[in-house]
Amino acid sequence: MEAFKNTIRKITKGLCFIGMFFAIPLMLITTFDAIGRDLFDKPLPGTIELSEYMLSIIILLGAAYTQQVKGHVGVDFLTKKLSDKTRSVIGIITTLISMFIIAIVIWQGYLEGIHEKTVSDMLRVPQKPFRLLVAVGGFLLWLELLADLITNIQILSGSRKND
Repeated sequence: MEAFKNTIRKITKGLCFIGMFFAIPLMLITTFDAIGRDLFDKPLPGTIELSEYMLSIIILLGAAYTQQVKGHVGVDFLTKKLSDKTRSVIGIITTLISMFIIAIVIWQGYLEGIHEKTVSDMLRVPQKPFRLLVAVGGFLLWLELLADLITNIQILSGSRKND
């Protein structure tokens, strides 16, 4: 099981690094667009479209990593006073609900992606890969949730301590 979870974590981290790679070009085109618009009254064409695409890559490839490092918002002022096993039961329930919701996102993202035929207005960039990225990012998030579910089940069964 640990090998499975480590493989998921490595894939998630690798794809997150790919997403982070797009942060630098995003900052550069935004800066050049602002300078061009303010100083020379000549904005950089296609900046908004490129920014949207790069942000989608950063967000969708980073969501699973954020789950991995427990960076999503959580409210634990009630549950931190409970025992490890009770927290695990709550964790199992919430993780199963989350997995169900993310499965719907994956399914709908895939359906939207495979039927997409449009291109962007200015740069004529196909929308299909970015729509399919919803399913890919969602699947990675689902795998991270699966790893969390396995961990909670191990804690509940007593074969693992809560970290």
